Amino acid sequence: MTTSQTFTATIIGIDAHIIEVEADISLGLGGFNIVGLPDGTIKESRERIMAALNNSYGEFPIRKVIVNLAPADIKKVGTGFDLPIALTVLEASRQIPTGCLESYLIIGELSLEGKIRPVEGILAVALAAKKAGITTLIVPTENGSASALVSGLTVLTASHLEEVFNHFSNRGHLTEYVCKSLPGEEVSPDYQLDFSDVKGQESAKRTLEIAAAGRHNVLLSGPPGSGKSMLSKRLPSILPALTFEEALEVTKIHSIAGTIAKDHHLVTTRPFRHPHHSASGAGLIGGGSSPKPGEVSLAHHGVLFLDELPEFPRSVLDLLRQPLEDKKVVISRAVMSLSFPSDYILLAAMNPCPCGYLGDGGKECLCSAASILKYRSKISGPLLDRIDLQIEMPALSYEEINFSKRGESSQTIRDRVLVARAVQLERFSHSETQYNANMNHKEVERYCQLRQDGHDLLSCALTTYKLSGRAHDSILKVARTIADLEESERVETRHLSEAVNYRCLDKELHF
Repeated sequence: MTTSQTFTATIIGIDAHIIEVEADISLGLGGFNIVGLPDGTIKESRERIMAALNNSYGEFPIRKVIVNLAPADIKKVGTGFDLPIALTVLEASRQIPTGCLESYLIIGELSLEGKIRPVEGILAVALAAKKAGITTLIVPTENGSASALVSGLTVLTASHLEEVFNHFSNRGHLTEYVCKSLPGEEVSPDYQLDFSDVKGQESAKRTLEIAAAGRHNVLLSGPPGSGKSMLSKRLPSILPALTFEEALEVTKIHSIAGTIAKDHHLVTTRPFRHPHHSASGAGLIGGGSSPKPGEVSLAHHGVLFLDELPEFPRSVLDLLRQPLEDKKVVISRAVMSLSFPSDYILLAAMNPCPCGYLGDGGKECLCSAASILKYRSKISGPLLDRIDLQIEMPALSYEEINFSKRGESSQTIRDRVLVARAVQLERFSHSETQYNANMNHKEVERYCQLRQDGHDLLSCALTTYKLSGRAHDSILKVARTIADLEESERVETRHLSEAVNYRCLDKELHF
């Protein structure tokens, strides 16, 4: 008997880590031990592997079998260890040629009869393999299309342990999965909802156009039925298409979270996450004993929509402050610290008061001043300060609902957004910043210079509404985006005036 080794991977956070699987078989009473910090699913794999080997080609040796997962200080999780462990046992017992597994990364879950089942997070595994210099993968058949998205890899697929056994015994060959065509620079989206379906609410449409152009956060306030949710769901339709690199990043996160349908291997539309207000802090931000991405990471490169914002617990909402600022979530544990990306547009909607009809000419508001203040106090000042665009949406009249002309299509609006995005990409071509909303203070001073009348207007607004330094920069960033939509090189007073008007909640709270 001898030892054998191959490679597989485990998912930690949103990244895969290469793991070396070693097997040793020696004389002694029959036993099968797996060491190297395996979790419960890997420990249970002993029974699956023994049954799979005995029920397909090969047999489990009646010897002392020890499998080591290295490095030993990393906790291993998942069911993808079944197949590589089974193959190293076969090699160590000389049922397949010695040394035949060394250049492969192998992953897959086994059934009791030897079928190979798909695993989650396969795209992260393929990316980790390429980074480690491993060029040949053996994966379940269902995972072949996602693995082949990573260029420079040879992806072999198998649906049964017998096929892999025959491949290494020179009795057959595994099928290489060939990706028929990779997407180009951008991934073409397919949206079913369109802005032309929404009648009226031109101010709100303009607000979402600015948000899409500069990647600004938005808060819509209005009575029930004014169209807040209807408009919000259409925001992704005016965003630029995902680039292929962005699509891979989004797909990797969703693959690990298990939110991708089995018949889809690549996310082609920007995410739109809509968590319920009963969501926990861990569900929103991410976490758990084995930290998983939360809603803010699942919304990466897309939109996080929080409907009925004040119904979320204030403690949960305040967890958003750091991700909105840093575009990432850092989850610290005693033995590890993980970082999850969270670069998204926060789109929130709320009623102006508990009953919802404050300021509505059609219905009388029955809320007291104290109840309104209590309702709004659920949204902390620091969080509200990070929302660049705040807009009121009045209730629609009968004439607007029935006789308004169809508005602009999403394609028309998206064309203007793409022009503004192109201006920003050129502006920030030598910087890590990509969008106006992400500018730091130094960049705001450089790209948002005002004439004297602009300084006078901004000074008056900050004094009147008692706005913070962050709100000062926020107004200038929005004004810069409005100027980009007009293809104006300079931020004019009209751009600044419109940007100031998008701080409606600040105005109401300080009058």
